[in-house]
Amino acid sequence: MPKVTAIPNGPLVAEDIPDFILPDGTKTHPKEKLFLCRCGQSKNKPFCDGAHKDAGFDSSPDPERAEKYDRGYSYAGKDVTVHFSKLLCSHAGECGKRAAHIFNVKEKPWVKPDEGTLDQIKEVVANCPSGALRFEQNDGPEAITDDAVKIEVEKNGPYWVRNVDTNSNYWADGQSEKKYVLCRCGLSKNKPFCDGTHYEQNWIADV
Repeated sequence: MPKVTAIPNGPLVAEDIPDFILPDGTKTHPKEKLFLCRCGQSKNKPFCDGAHKDAGFDSSPDPERAEKYDRGYSYAGKDVTVHFSKLLCSHAGECGKRAAHIFNVKEKPWVKPDEGTLDQIKEVVANCPSGALRFEQNDGPEAITDDAVKIEVEKNGPYWVRNVDTNSNYWADGQSEKKYVLCRCGLSKNKPFCDGTHYEQNWIADV
């Protein structure tokens, strides 16, 4: 069964992943086990080379961060309501790339459901790698399913995970266990999950 395990103060161990996609888009069919760097210090990124030991990597999350940001925001439109979890956002920017007229962080409110179509909102939510964005139609919820089992490595960003079980003692309010992002820069305060700190700190993967 596909799974990824966060080793305390160590790497991520990914097992039985059918598709592992590198930042340049290369698809690989990996070995039974992959050891993935999450301290941000490996010289063989995205793979672990043991650098976490010399770096004194601490994988403990910051409970105050979760307490401060684990809250949901809802933006109601005429036909659809968009929900957003700040704690989960990895700043991938897919929302602004795909529908800036609906999702614009320079405006308040930054989500305006009535400025676009339902199909555009569906596309954005489907492509939000972290699951920070969700939606429901006002006449009843509609589930979006994606059966792909994969891990995709974002350039200078986290691991995008789909339909892979993982171990975590804490799941944020509304967080999907089927679609989430895992930190690989070592800076997140919501480990093992990404909290967007790589973006704020302009983290660059040197390899």
